[in-house]
Amino acid sequence: MGAYPYRPKSAFLSPGQTVQINKKENMKAALERRQPEWAVPIWELEFHIWNLFSDKKIILGTEFVSLTAGEQERALHMNAAVMADVAAKMHFSAMTVPGGYWEIAPGKPAYYWLPPEARLRQTAILVEAVGAEILLIANTGGVISMPGSNDYVEFSYKLFDAPEEIDARARNTLASGLDSAKRLRDLGVEGMCSPSDIADNKGLFFNPEQMRRFILPYLGEWAREVKKLGAYSILHTDGNLSACLEDIAASGIDALQAIDPVAGMDIRKVKIQAGKRLCLCGNVDCGLLLSGMPADVYQATRDLLLDCKQGGGLVLGASNAIQQEVSRANYCAMIEAWKDYGRY
Repeated sequence: MGAYPYRPKSAFLSPGQTVQINKKENMKAALERRQPEWAVPIWELEFHIWNLFSDKKIILGTEFVSLTAGEQERALHMNAAVMADVAAKMHFSAMTVPGGYWEIAPGKPAYYWLPPEARLRQTAILVEAVGAEILLIANTGGVISMPGSNDYVEFSYKLFDAPEEIDARARNTLASGLDSAKRLRDLGVEGMCSPSDIADNKGLFFNPEQMRRFILPYLGEWAREVKKLGAYSILHTDGNLSACLEDIAASGIDALQAIDPVAGMDIRKVKIQAGKRLCLCGNVDCGLLLSGMPADVYQATRDLLLDCKQGGGLVLGASNAIQQEVSRANYCAMIEAWKDYGRY
């Protein structure tokens, strides 16, 4: 394929047109399954390529931990400045604050994290910097996930041999997630996300009885309590959710993120089935963003917007996190397609 069509930035507005845009209200409209007045909002579950779009550098994770207390405070302010600048360039309506520590492989920490107190401090600084314009979202947890490789076998046996231990884990996960949500809401965060993978490419990890016992009651309670805090509830899960999509839509959450195309989830079908009850966040294929050509990214984004934006309830983003390996050219292609086809 050739290059995606070039369209100068000024073409997003009519000649002589000026618009007062509140990106946060744009995001709130989508989360409430309303059609925003301006354009489809953009939000990424996690965005790891801030440094590709700035001459300054954000510092997170193990690099942040190695700094002195004074250097850490300066880094948190620099992080916020970079994020605010890049979010404006990319037209983000929402932004996820850095999360807590977790490992993507044994002994290998994820990129986008800060120590607990530094995370709260970073959140407070981001609220001050962008909170009036951009809806801030935090990954809080609240619902258990399918197990990782380190405890896969043990967890799987306990589902049948010691279900009361899974009950306890589910209760503790809910309590911890709500405690985190309350602390972050007090700082000004308005969206809470539970990253809780409950399926893989073949379907649900949990059988129907396990879903009714360990997942759905806690998802519903988490959503209700988050709503009481005056915040939005978002569930992230990879995998094929076809078997429980109705249950998720009836749970009371505001939005579902991923709608995993690699697992065979078709966001167009999901929109028809559940779009009146769920805001859909996604779902430009992460594999395409990682290894495709800009023209292919542009076309996929264009088609997604044309097929799914009508009536609102859509937030544009990748089908998972934007990893550090995503090229600047590919992400810009997604944004260019949004500029051409994201407007209401």
